Amino acid sequence: MVVSVNPEPQKSEFDNLLSLTIKELNSHAIKSPKKIQQLRGNKLEPYVCDIMSDLAKGTNFEGTIEEWGGQKFPDIVVDKLFGIEVKTTTQNHWKTTGNSVLESTRIEDVERIYMLFGKLGTPIEFRARAYEECLSEVVVTHSPRYLIDMNLEEGKTIFDKINTPYDTLRQKKNPIKPITKYYKSKLKPGQDLWWINQEVGEASDLIIKHYTDLSKSQKSKIRNSAMVYFPEIFGSKLTKYKRVSIWLVSRKSIVNRNIRDMFTSGGQESIIIEEKKYENVPKIFFNLVKNFNEVLEILRETSAEELSEYWEYRTSEKTKISDWIKLVSQNAKSIKDASHLNIKSILSYLIKVQ
Repeated sequence: MVVSVNPEPQKSEFDNLLSLTIKELNSHAIKSPKKIQQLRGNKLEPYVCDIMSDLAKGTNFEGTIEEWGGQKFPDIVVDKLFGIEVKTTTQNHWKTTGNSVLESTRIEDVERIYMLFGKLGTPIEFRARAYEECLSEVVVTHSPRYLIDMNLEEGKTIFDKINTPYDTLRQKKNPIKPITKYYKSKLKPGQDLWWINQEVGEASDLIIKHYTDLSKSQKSKIRNSAMVYFPEIFGSKLTKYKRVSIWLVSRKSIVNRNIRDMFTSGGQESIIIEEKKYENVPKIFFNLVKNFNEVLEILRETSAEELSEYWEYRTSEKTKISDWIKLVSQNAKSIKDASHLNIKSILSYLIKVQ
């Protein structure tokens, strides 16, 4: 495909429309924060489309704004030339996993694509930026995907790193090759590149690491995520850490020879819940209570669809927290050392006081 250059006046008009859209979205966020906070995932796309359509009245773009939805890239197309990819996060940062490097679902004839990012964590804010200007790295899910950073400095994109412009890379027959070459040049002794086909899940780093080399905060995030995704680790089955070990390698590119120690190292502890002290608490339950705020945040941030895959149990956005408590407490009943703990009651109380 030959990439043409849009007439500058038309681009200037579009930039103005996009700027007005961001201004309007931020105004809505101030006036109706609770309403805007609910526009997660693909719920934001029609909302943005409606606002842009209203703002486009009386301009050359009136009646040309379409929401594609589904798996198409980008989400919104204006005048069949400009594209808007909509992303959200409920956390208070400007990073998320983006679209496939291969762009196999890209809508034909769209020449310029922009990122419209909604940060729905307090304070709510919206930003827009040229798509290629905010792609910092490449990570792996079922295919290599870009990592989005709306605060990325000029000259720090993945395209700057591989010395290949975005429009040049996306039209290559094998766009992965220059990316692989770049990451290979950054490997340290004992490291290797990781590639694995995955159908659902989080992004995986391209470089394999050992668990012992992670920082304290990284280890904590890994452990807390595992507590959400794999409720069987709170049980007594001999195979309870099997899925965790596979997840670490395939989804996180992390190798750990002592999975059990991640959760049980250090023996028993004591905890206080509702002014009642529980002695001889297995370390895995102590870690759960100690890190409950972080665990709950991960649980809330993970979609019901993804949790259903991890749990092998159908859940929903409305029931995922109560379903997780049920699964954890059911597994805990098989632990003799935890027989004096009412895990369901304890977790329900911790939820209530958040």
